[in-house]
Amino acid sequence: MRNRVTDDAGNPTLTRGFTLIEIMMVIAIIGILAAIALPGYEQYVTRSKRGLAKSAIVQVMDLQAQFFVDNKAFTTDLTDLGYAENGFGINRSGKEVASTSTDRVYIIQLASGASATAFTMEAVPQLAQATKDSKCGTLKITHTGVKSVTGSGTDCW
Repeated sequence: MRNRVTDDAGNPTLTRGFTLIEIMMVIAIIGILAAIALPGYEQYVTRSKRGLAKSAIVQVMDLQAQFFVDNKAFTTDLTDLGYAENGFGINRSGKEVASTSTDRVYIIQLASGASATAFTMEAVPQLAQATKDSKCGTLKITHTGVKSVTGSGTDCW
């Protein structure tokens, strides 16, 4: 923006700069764009963490299948599959962490009632993920591959 002004001798000069109105309009536009983009980004992050939980469940299911082939029974303790504890956490990178870690986003565990002939795996959302992903809630899958959720969401799996 150029403003016409005069110097001390009365000669016209040009100055460069922005008016307060122009700066406020730019700030308003940035605010509107941020208000539109931020919720979409948060939903994306929540879905990606849910994807990590699904991946972890599938890995445990594969190990359960191999355990069944080797032992003619499913295990009721994830330590039999090589995990550090019976019910472990995963962080936002999908790495295994302790179930008490403050970095956990899901706890992967066997649902109660697991036996040598049947089991259900669960991915229970933790900490911030639990409040942000209440639509889906806990992801579940049985030994036969039947998938379910505790929330009211329809596109969680």
